[in-house]
Amino acid sequence: MKLISRYRYFILFALILTAFSACHTTEKAAGGKNRSLSEENEKSQKLRTKYAGILGIQPEQINNTRLYAFIDAWTGTPYLYGGKNRNGIDCSGFTEMLYHSVFERDISGSSKDLFIQCRPVPKTQLHEGDLVFFKIESDKISHVGVYLTNNKFVHATVKKGVMISDLSETYYMKYYFEGGRLKEK
Repeated sequence: MKLISRYRYFILFALILTAFSACHTTEKAAGGKNRSLSEENEKSQKLRTKYAGILGIQPEQINNTRLYAFIDAWTGTPYLYGGKNRNGIDCSGFTEMLYHSVFERDISGSSKDLFIQCRPVPKTQLHEGDLVFFKIESDKISHVGVYLTNNKFVHATVKKGVMISDLSETYYMKYYFEGGRLKEK
């Protein structure tokens, strides 16, 4: 009798365990691995919190977590003129890679070439994904970054590699040339 009673508890426990595990939602991630939605949500929330602090905004104001995941992966990558990988990248190469990966749009060329592909946008009307151009110690466009929000932009710098900077910093105010929005194809 005690054996049957223990057997019933075991079956009941197994059924409860099965019911709870069936409630756990998963989605297929890249590479065929299952990743729970809660893990993805947690990762997105961490990115929102991290970058909201950097940008000086509220986490719920960050909608494009794909953009910030890309930035997170590339931050600190050293500068290398003509480089286009994590061993080294230049400003136009970084902009090209970001646009391809995040916005699924292929662009290429130097900072000057990218400027030609844009229509001008006043600094006060910049939106996430617009490009910002600089003439650093020259009369020619020599640097490009991607605008984020709240006067912040991401770019590949010679000294610190890929990083987020503020257009209000004295250095960038001095060399800022113009904002641009890529023309429709």
